[in-house]
Amino acid sequence: MAEWRTRAEITADVVFFKYASDQLESDAEELFIWDLDKTYLDTRFETLKGLYHTILEKAFQKRNVPGTGALVRALRNSWQESHLGRVDFPIYFITASPPQMEKKIHEKLNLDGIYPYGIFFKDNLKNLAPKRFWRLTHQIGFKLQALLQLRLHLGENVRQVLWGDDSESDAVIYNLYSDICARRHSERETRDILKSFRVVGNQMETILRIQNELPENDPVEKIYINLASDTDPEYYTKFGRRTLPSYNTFQTALDLFQDGRLTKEQVGRVAHDMRENFSYTRDELEKSLDDLARRAIIGKETVEDIMPFLKEQNLIYTDFELTCEPKPISSKVGKRVYELEGTYDPWVPDTVDYLHDYR
Repeated sequence: MAEWRTRAEITADVVFFKYASDQLESDAEELFIWDLDKTYLDTRFETLKGLYHTILEKAFQKRNVPGTGALVRALRNSWQESHLGRVDFPIYFITASPPQMEKKIHEKLNLDGIYPYGIFFKDNLKNLAPKRFWRLTHQIGFKLQALLQLRLHLGENVRQVLWGDDSESDAVIYNLYSDICARRHSERETRDILKSFRVVGNQMETILRIQNELPENDPVEKIYINLASDTDPEYYTKFGRRTLPSYNTFQTALDLFQDGRLTKEQVGRVAHDMRENFSYTRDELEKSLDDLARRAIIGKETVEDIMPFLKEQNLIYTDFELTCEPKPISSKVGKRVYELEGTYDPWVPDTVDYLHDYR
């Protein structure tokens, strides 16, 4: 038996390596879930060559999506400070990489200063057969099952912030996960949706069985989608304002600052990392800030708070001005911003049209 099998929880092709205690998992009131591929790491395995290269890479050779290492460390520091200096950090990763890579990926995360509660892998090497090649890049059933299995480990009222990208239908996966937890569809409707995404057979039955074991509530607080394939952000309006497409990690950091999850200094560290280690320019950071204002994502109060700091840090030019007037914040619960003036799209729609994809 392969060594990794003795350390993993295996359900079909979903392989879970757990590093946290049951108590830590069940006690978490808020946690973070990151898709690893193209969201945290710049991973390429759409082809056999790409998969082979990914497997052979050493931990230190694996390259981050620009700014993601700094962003997760900032989130970790912020969370630890708000929880009286605790040393753990409730974060999980999901990857379609094979479980044989677990030690390398875990080592890479540790090199970045990240010690996750757990990582889900896909037992994908069994798909290296002509009739199963399509399964290499078909992730909806795998990720849905992984998320639902994780939900079984967690407390009833846990809140989750999820990160994904636009190359693997992560917005569909995360919103459908939310709908399944909240029971927004009948079983027949859920079956039809899953079937349309080629989630069939034992995997469909496993997903529906787990649904019956879950608390009937929606644990999803927010969804961030990295536009790795440069999808038009307008496509994501059908998922509501809870789902935020972003062109880069700096935009995500700005929204997390607006929600009180990061400080200005932590946003600055993310931006400095992108400039110093990934060759981002001040023009690109300015364009990113301006885009959030034009899309009515970042509010007037947030802009007025962060812009002087960004100028002081030489991250944007001192004479930079937005090309539009940002809208004031109109709805806020605690530190979390839910609406700007003049924005009428729902936070979470009553129904999402999963069966028609207009990208």
